[in-house]
Amino acid sequence: MYSKIELPSAKSVISTAASLAATAMVVRSFAKDIIPHELSQYFVTKFRNLVTTFTNEVILVIDEFDGLNKNQLFYAAQLYIGTIAGPNSKRFKASLPEKEKKIQISVGGNEDITDRFRGVQLKWKMVTIKSQARHVPYPDEFHSTVKSEDRHLELTFHKKHKNKVTDEYLPYVLERSKAVKEEKKTLKLHTLKNDRVHGPGRRSPWQSVNLDHPANFETLAMDDEIKNAIIDDLDRFLKRKEFYRKVGKAWKRGYLLFGPPGTGKSSLIAAMANYLNFDVYDLELTDLRRNSDLRTLLISTANRSILVVEDIDASIDLSERNKAAPKPPPPIYNPFQYNEGPKARLLNFIDGLWSSCGDERIIIFTTNHIDKLDPALLRPGRMDVHIHMSYCTPCGLKILSTNYLGITEHPLLSEAEVLIASTKATPAEIGEQLLKSDDPEIALQGLIKFLKHKKETQTIGQENLEVIKRGVAAKVEEKEEMTM
Repeated sequence: MYSKIELPSAKSVISTAASLAATAMVVRSFAKDIIPHELSQYFVTKFRNLVTTFTNEVILVIDEFDGLNKNQLFYAAQLYIGTIAGPNSKRFKASLPEKEKKIQISVGGNEDITDRFRGVQLKWKMVTIKSQARHVPYPDEFHSTVKSEDRHLELTFHKKHKNKVTDEYLPYVLERSKAVKEEKKTLKLHTLKNDRVHGPGRRSPWQSVNLDHPANFETLAMDDEIKNAIIDDLDRFLKRKEFYRKVGKAWKRGYLLFGPPGTGKSSLIAAMANYLNFDVYDLELTDLRRNSDLRTLLISTANRSILVVEDIDASIDLSERNKAAPKPPPPIYNPFQYNEGPKARLLNFIDGLWSSCGDERIIIFTTNHIDKLDPALLRPGRMDVHIHMSYCTPCGLKILSTNYLGITEHPLLSEAEVLIASTKATPAEIGEQLLKSDDPEIALQGLIKFLKHKKETQTIGQENLEVIKRGVAAKVEEKEEMTM
């Protein structure tokens, strides 16, 4: 004979569950108030490690700091995790770093993120532990930062995949994080600090601002053939990392931009930076005080960057012609006295051993007077590509009219093209004329008037120059006859 079992009603079950939940919340709140956060985190970590000992899983810990140095793998993994966070993730962090334009989104602490890599399942977790506030100095900076928490990442996976994780997955995370960093990158223009410390200082000698220059290859007032050649050369350079390594050359490329002022040298540099997504370092050679300065500056520049020395002919005397006799050495040693000539230091910087301290570097020199430069600077391997920034051409005028007036055809535009072909006018001068009116008719009329006046002035100047040349030649001839 079976006894009758009475099942509790749904109402009593719900009531009991609610009471238990409330009790659990009270206990949890009490424990949180009584037990320090660090101690609770300690017990949680120990419990997880105890559970792990009875499973086939292993945990790889990646600390935020390696001693006093930042652990680059931690920041790379943190950036990577943000790209694989799924819709089930509950906690995110948003920040806008100083001098940045884009909001940075990252996964919050104590959140499990699952990933799969070549058939292997992995689980990431950011662990944040509150700690006593303390100062953490950075080796490359004079200042320190206050830290009130310790952070590390935990990567959990099956122990049989350990070699695959360390040899394949982590390198993949590094490469992927680089790509993500490039996508989120805000281009910077770096210039030298006025108060920088010379020699082996602990802080960077560069200061930066956002590079907001809007120039691109589509808006450059250059012939299409030249622009396409530059783009093809840049694309080829980016793809040839292994080729440079195979032939034993540093992965860098040198460009010399030469031509009169106003022909767009600075705009071309900005267009190259925007196309490559490279930061720009503006180097003033006249600011260097001793030999080690150049090496220090080179080491402190980042990979995937453009190093620019503008007006190289004015920055330093590179000419071998009419070289004055060297001055005798000073009787007393001067620590800021150059130990080698400026030209020798510059050439060693371009293709010496120190030039290989970094990858994917573009070095650009600009000059208004290429005839003043020493041939040693111009040979391949130092300045690989020479780009003549010429006066405005009919092709350049069409681009400028599109940029400024939004037109590609106009009766007056044809007349202006004819004048451009026989007049030395820079793109900067043409752009200034087109800025004077939003009405294409008025703007082009003003441009034609400007070009006609400029052509007449140049013709008169050329005629006067010819007269002077003939006069000098006549005097030389007369002098020769007198001496005979």
